[in-house]
Amino acid sequence: MLRIAVFVSGRGSNLKAILVHPELTNLIKVVAVFSDKTECGAFEIAKSFGIETKVVGKGENKIAPVDLLDVLKNYNLDLIVLAGYLKLIPTDVVEYFENRIINIHPALLPSFGGKGMYGMNVHNAVFHSSAKVSGATVHFVNTEYDRGKIIAQKCVDISDVKSAEEIAERVLKIEHQLLPEVIKAFAQDKIKIEGNRVVIKS
Repeated sequence: MLRIAVFVSGRGSNLKAILVHPELTNLIKVVAVFSDKTECGAFEIAKSFGIETKVVGKGENKIAPVDLLDVLKNYNLDLIVLAGYLKLIPTDVVEYFENRIINIHPALLPSFGGKGMYGMNVHNAVFHSSAKVSGATVHFVNTEYDRGKIIAQKCVDISDVKSAEEIAERVLKIEHQLLPEVIKAFAQDKIKIEGNRVVIKS
């Protein structure tokens, strides 16, 4: 059973996609959900599934970033999943969990990534570029925004969209498919790094 912590900042639709995915039920256990916000939709989802929630930040009843690694170690984690988490993960956490932290990004990296490229910022940039396809990317997390090695991508046709909101809607559906697929591959030990490329074994 793969032990997972999920980091979120918003409503938690990707968290829910993980928790309700029928093929993950007997493969993973989400043991904690972390957020940089005291209140967010994702926490309500976590609580409805009986999952512990933690807030990362400064202040009372929050985990200071410098203490985050020690807290994470206590959960005996196999994988950390960033599902709409907007903060950089501290360097010591990235180094300790090397190749065990993944992020889902709402575009086809390496395009439309980097600092400030999240949520509707991404979809607006894609729309105004006149790109004809978009999609979602799951990648390993390193110390730079959206620069870790790409694990998997899924495309969606956006040639007929009239707004960035339409792109967001289509991409979110793809995210809800792609992230559980990658987590399943992790649980089945099918993700390998060969040379400079990440390969998902069949």
